[in-house]
Amino acid sequence: MIAFYLPMHTATRLAEPLIARCRSVNPTARLVAYGLYAPLNAAWLRERGVSDVIGPEAEEELVRIVNSQLPTANFQSANPRASVQDSRAARPSPRPAACSPQPTGSSIPRLAFIQPDRTSLPALTEYASLQMPDGRRKIVGSTEASRGCKHLCRHCPIVPVYNGAFRVIPVDVVMQDVAAQVAAGAEHISFGDPDFFNGPTHARRLVERLSAEFPQLTYDATIKIEHLLRHRELLPLLAASGCLFVTSAVESVDDAVLARLAKGHTAADFEEAVALCREAGLAIAPTFVAFTPWTTVESYLELLQTIARLGLIEDVAPIQLAIRLLVTEGSRLLELTDIQRRVGAFDPASLTFPWSHGDATVDVLHREVMATVLSTAQAGRTASFSAIWELAHRHAGREAPSMPHDVSRPAAYISEPWYCCAEPAEFHL
Repeated sequence: MIAFYLPMHTATRLAEPLIARCRSVNPTARLVAYGLYAPLNAAWLRERGVSDVIGPEAEEELVRIVNSQLPTANFQSANPRASVQDSRAARPSPRPAACSPQPTGSSIPRLAFIQPDRTSLPALTEYASLQMPDGRRKIVGSTEASRGCKHLCRHCPIVPVYNGAFRVIPVDVVMQDVAAQVAAGAEHISFGDPDFFNGPTHARRLVERLSAEFPQLTYDATIKIEHLLRHRELLPLLAASGCLFVTSAVESVDDAVLARLAKGHTAADFEEAVALCREAGLAIAPTFVAFTPWTTVESYLELLQTIARLGLIEDVAPIQLAIRLLVTEGSRLLELTDIQRRVGAFDPASLTFPWSHGDATVDVLHREVMATVLSTAQAGRTASFSAIWELAHRHAGREAPSMPHDVSRPAAYISEPWYCCAEPAEFHL
């Protein structure tokens, strides 16, 4: 059995040549795909020889499949070498599993979570690190306190699978995972929850434990703008317990676009959240979907001006200024009439419904912004922003005003920029 974990769009694209190679090297292996993007691309995966497609709550089903591959005699054998040989001889030939309906919402399995065993993974030093404002680097571990999400943002890939459901992982289990990673060298933990405040009481209990047991540890988390406002009383606790920054999917500063995406916040809410976080001693790292079918050159300039005005240039990864809206199988974006008019037929090569902008100038701007992000990658965030600032004003046919001089505050950030809901750049592939 060979299982492929497909938590994001880019991972799914990257898996395609690996699936083909595995079929070539080991044609009798049973191929399995699991993770958020597996059920979204079930038909595509089965065409490539994957027999079992499982969603993100995959652990029990993975164990069941493994056990179904092994003869009962294996578990009773006293000779480990003989067990392996017997297993190979008796392995059933792979066959397509029955196509079960994609679980959504309340039908998502409820697992009895246990501590993950990460001992066979590469050392934490082989993964992304935390770049501190003073130039130091911290070793980063990663865990999650919950899965799924209560919310139904139109462009989010979580929605077609979880449909508003979320699952809490017990605090004890999370702390066991953190403790094991600290023992392995982790100095900072990145919480991978889609939204850390989906369960605010759970989050509070967890960070209180984290601070008490590992006072030297820092961490980051992802929290919606509306949750930062609704649970503002928890922000000082985050800062006091070691949270260095909060990632928040702002997506746009255009209220009409935010309404189409069903984000649940406005541009004014975003600005209030920035102020609240700073008052509490937290940095905020906004993420954006800068290029949508509704983006204009003027609205793109407004995005840049807002980032500069709020003093967020060093808090925004340059790739966030080049993100283009991703329309995948099952996306709620396809409910929108103007999206239906813009997209073409599903493209198996990109695993998307490709779209082009009504104004070709915006598509040209996107390509040039992406090229600028890549060419200035080593120059730093302010330098990259400055180059994009000049480029966007040039496309608008006006001279770029001087950049603000008081906005370049060094920020802590993960060395590998995190993003989703976007097509990968060619260099990622």
